Amino acid sequence: MNLPTLEAEARFWARGFQRVAGLDEAGRGAWAGPVVAAAVILPLGDDICAALTGVRDSKQISPAVRETLALRIRDVALAVGVGWSEQHEIDTLGIVPATRLAMQRALAALPVTPDALVIDALRLPDVNLPQNAFPYADARSLSVAAASIIAKVARDRWMADVAEKEFPGYGFAQHKGYGTRQHQEALHRLGVCPLHRLTFRPVALCLSTDIERILTDFLSS
Repeated sequence: MNLPTLEAEARFWARGFQRVAGLDEAGRGAWAGPVVAAAVILPLGDDICAALTGVRDSKQISPAVRETLALRIRDVALAVGVGWSEQHEIDTLGIVPATRLAMQRALAALPVTPDALVIDALRLPDVNLPQNAFPYADARSLSVAAASIIAKVARDRWMADVAEKEFPGYGFAQHKGYGTRQHQEALHRLGVCPLHRLTFRPVALCLSTDIERILTDFLSS
C-alpha cells in the first residue's frame, strides 16, 4: 500500500506558495448529520513525513488510531481549521455545494490564510486561490490525509455525543449516520428525526411511508 506523500504540496512550495492547505470532508454519504470538512497546513520539509508516520486516508484507520493521530496532527501542523454544513443546508443546496461550503468554512476557520490548496476531488470555484484537486487525494497527499483524519474525528465525536444524546435510539454513536442495517431498522421503527437528510433516498422513502401511514390513519378514523 502506497503512503501519502508531500509531492502535491512540494509543487506549490517550489512556486513560492508556502502555506499549502490540504482539504477533505467526512460524512458526505451519510443519511443523517452534517458534512464536516477540515483544512490542514503542514510545515515545509520532508521531515514532516516522519513526524506524521501512520497518517493516511482516515477510512483505512481504526477509530482509536484516528484519535491518536488527530492529536499528533494538531501538534505538528502550522494550522488546522474545521467547517460544517448542517443537514438542512445539504437538503437545500445539495450535497456537493454543501460540501464545498463546509470546505470554505474550514478555510475561514484557519488562523492563517493559505496560499494554495490541495483538495480531495472537489475544486472550490468561489475561492480565489491556486488549487490542485484530484481523486483519492486523501490517499496520495499527506496534508489531505491529515485533513481527512481531523474531519472524521470531529464528525464522529459530534455524532456519538450530541446526536446520540439528543436523538437516542437511532444508534448514531455506532453508525455515525451512515446507511447501516441498524440505521435502516431504527428509521422504520422510530421514523425520521431532525438530523436526517430528507433529500437522501432512503430517508425520503421512509418519510413518504410515514406520511402515507398518517393519512391512512386519519382518513379511516
